[in-house]
Amino acid sequence: MANLQTATFGGGCFWCIDAAFRRVNGVESVHSGYTGGHMDNPSYQLICQGDSGHAEVVQLQFDSDIISFEILLDMFFTLHDPTQLNRQGNDIGTQYRSVVFYHNEQQQQQTQHHINKLQPQLSEKIVTEVSPASEFYPAEQYHQNYYAENPNQGYCSILIAPKIAKFESRFQEYLKA
Repeated sequence: MANLQTATFGGGCFWCIDAAFRRVNGVESVHSGYTGGHMDNPSYQLICQGDSGHAEVVQLQFDSDIISFEILLDMFFTLHDPTQLNRQGNDIGTQYRSVVFYHNEQQQQQTQHHINKLQPQLSEKIVTEVSPASEFYPAEQYHQNYYAENPNQGYCSILIAPKIAKFESRFQEYLKA
């Protein structure tokens, strides 16, 4: 019987994070969406304006008997730069912030422990927000599994493909066959 849990991560554009976690053994589902804001049912257009307070995130359902939250955290912090405030590369705005939305006290503690362990390895301060999970709004259908559906699109081929290659190399033992 699966021991399903939920994890919610924001680290820049959700297309990259989505593409990586879809490859992980034990991750049962991945949904790109929005959370952490102050309005109901936000759209991509509202998120892009940067006024809703939402972050672009992926929400995972994972079997903790197969993959631990700690490993997922390690993957998440590898997929983006947690020292960039409200941006990842050329994606700028609070919607692109580095954030872990925790679903229970254990996730909160594990996230803070991971940040404390990672900080001495970095020259800049980690700015990842650690906040309680709030209402999750799935993104529009065309955002779901975007990388797989649009591998030749410029953003995907130039920015996401190299991240996925690095991710697959580093976490090969955790990936689906």
